[in-house]
Amino acid sequence: MTATSTVDSPSGPSSKREERRVLAGTLVGTTIEWYDFFIFAQLTATLLAPLFLSPLEKSNPGVAQLLSFATIGISFLFRPLGAFVAGHLGDRMGRKAVLVMTLVMMGAATALIGLLPTYATIGVWAPILLITLRVVQGFSAGGEWGGAALMAVEHAPLKKRGLFGAYPQIGVPIGMILATGLLFLLQSGMSKEDFASWGWRVPFLLSVVLIVVGYLIRRAVGESPVFKEIAQRKAESKAPLGELFRKNKKEVVLAALIFIANNAAGYLLIAFFISYATRTLKMPTPQVLLATTIASFGWLIFTMVGGWLSDKIGRVKTFLIGYGLVFAWMIPMFVLIDSKDILLYGTALFVLTIGLGLSYGPMSAMYAEMFPAQVRYSGISIGYALGAILGGAFAPLIAQALLDTTKWSGSVGIYIMVLCVISAIGVILAKETRGRPLGYSVHH
Repeated sequence: MTATSTVDSPSGPSSKREERRVLAGTLVGTTIEWYDFFIFAQLTATLLAPLFLSPLEKSNPGVAQLLSFATIGISFLFRPLGAFVAGHLGDRMGRKAVLVMTLVMMGAATALIGLLPTYATIGVWAPILLITLRVVQGFSAGGEWGGAALMAVEHAPLKKRGLFGAYPQIGVPIGMILATGLLFLLQSGMSKEDFASWGWRVPFLLSVVLIVVGYLIRRAVGESPVFKEIAQRKAESKAPLGELFRKNKKEVVLAALIFIANNAAGYLLIAFFISYATRTLKMPTPQVLLATTIASFGWLIFTMVGGWLSDKIGRVKTFLIGYGLVFAWMIPMFVLIDSKDILLYGTALFVLTIGLGLSYGPMSAMYAEMFPAQVRYSGISIGYALGAILGGAFAPLIAQALLDTTKWSGSVGIYIMVLCVISAIGVILAKETRGRPLGYSVHH
């Protein structure tokens, strides 16, 4: 590998102030994106089926639950399209402009979900409009993560890329803390009837406030130094996507494989466990939401640890430790969950977040180091989006179907264990990337 880049300096951003702006800008966007996603995913597990699929909920609640989980997956199918468009624009126009665009799109779609009439008001148009807005969410999310990850990693000092890259990653658990914490407060503070009538709309509408804050922070962040270098040399690829698929198909496939298990296990935490605990095990919804919120703090902590550790021992070793922990915990975790004891339930989820964090924290840095700068936004966005489809898109749906078929919760654990093996193989094949130059002239 050769490089003549000037951007891989050990010092990173030109000032601490700029460093804080970059980290805040990458963190705030992913936090808002995932808050929006988690509000929908968690309400899907508890409420949206009776509101938007009411005839089916009355005649066949099991099928209604499966279909409501499918609405989570539908948005994932449009992530690659968002990744293609945002990646192409990001590689040609810069990371910053695309990040602002995806943030506004996601926020608008989320707020509109909070204004939607239900099935009781407009019939079949209710689920149609809901799915349409989910498509917009999926499209915008497809471009969000790649830009945020690159802004963080490309601004990072050479020996802190893993740590800087963990900042957009912790937007996931912070978004989850905000979402589950707010739902816990709402469901604890009002009657079930009021929440089902109008209270469920509040979290969606509050997204508008977060979008305004995120927009102002992102506007203040400078463009990525790597992209500036490309622009200065007038060396933009005229067709980044064409170049990506001519030269970097292997990296795209490996990026997708690396993410599969983490995304699937993460979406069990986000959506399936809540539904399983409240509907199947009949545990109290507020307690389940509180346990999920507490577990999210573990996810936040261990994601940061994962990014930091990958700077010390390497990306590959950190990933493999994370996936090994997730694999080993699957069956014991379901034994604790099936106890129906809220403390054991919370413990099961918290321990899971150790492996989740260690296999998520290093991802931004490793992905950025896998691709040349001129196709990097496209490459990591598309790889991430494909991994999300293969991993998390239908994980809650598959988990529910396995549970219905086998009547044994351990079957869901085995499903995740198989995905852990696949992702570990992807990590090993990708090989260690720590320390690779990020400048324009990186070549494989």
